[in-house]
Amino acid sequence: MRVFVAGGTGVVGRRLVPQLVARGHDVVATTSRPGRVDLIEGLGAAAVVMDGLDATSVGEAVAAAGPDAVVHEMTAIRGKPDMKHMDRWFAVTNRLRTEGTDHLVAAASATGAHLVAQGYAAWNGIREGGWVKTEEDPLDPGISSAQPNFDAIGHLETAVLGAGGAVLRYGGLYGPGATDDQVELVRKRQFPLVGKAQGYTSWIHVDDAASATVLAIEQKVTGVFNIVDDEPAPADVWLPYLAQSAGARPPMRVPVWVARMLAGDVAVTMMTEGRGFSNAKAKRELDWEPRYPSWRQGFREGIG
Repeated sequence: MRVFVAGGTGVVGRRLVPQLVARGHDVVATTSRPGRVDLIEGLGAAAVVMDGLDATSVGEAVAAAGPDAVVHEMTAIRGKPDMKHMDRWFAVTNRLRTEGTDHLVAAASATGAHLVAQGYAAWNGIREGGWVKTEEDPLDPGISSAQPNFDAIGHLETAVLGAGGAVLRYGGLYGPGATDDQVELVRKRQFPLVGKAQGYTSWIHVDDAASATVLAIEQKVTGVFNIVDDEPAPADVWLPYLAQSAGARPPMRVPVWVARMLAGDVAVTMMTEGRGFSNAKAKRELDWEPRYPSWRQGFREGIG
């Protein structure tokens, strides 16, 4: 197949492109930075400089590539994590998930390409009922301080599914380039447990996110898939293990009211009410098995 990867130098894109190339696909990958063209070419793909927020740039790039599949991996999550101001931290990513998605939907439709897009399913399941959600359960409608983030994810899903594409809801990404900032906070003991810390999170190694994406592209699937590992877990289990894997002291524990004041509602919700996700559908319908079935193995091998 000829595959167009929008966001080829992102955390997932850098792992996805080599996997596609290794399976014999002809890959065109994009970057918004001319200085990263050599990186893409080094991964075995043809490189295109594209502005994901410019409809003309996107339309021309996709048309020139003439792909069988278009993959949306565009994000712009940079800088120190800022859970208290998620709307600011994710401002450009939110635009890429709304405006950028619309541009890719239009371009894929014009060329007849199948569309596969990166979604999100780490802790943001509906906060009612059980702790582990399937694709049949709704996502959380949002938290006031991060409402633009939740709205952007909803927009992406609606647009891609409406175009007959597939949304791969990646869990919390870890692995090369994915968790460096968070691990640094853990080492500085600036990533505490909040309250009882019983909120759940689902994780996925970047290589496993990429391998699931390859299968979704090759099989031209439609609909929503949770791309997470086998072990959703509460914060008071995974965070101390992450600290141990990173060679850090155990995380501190702070009351909810302190965390809300210092880190905001998103951090509190994630730590105390978050819902994890099941990967049963992805395993069944994509015939996918993660290389790292548990974050325990992945943290141990991938956090140094």
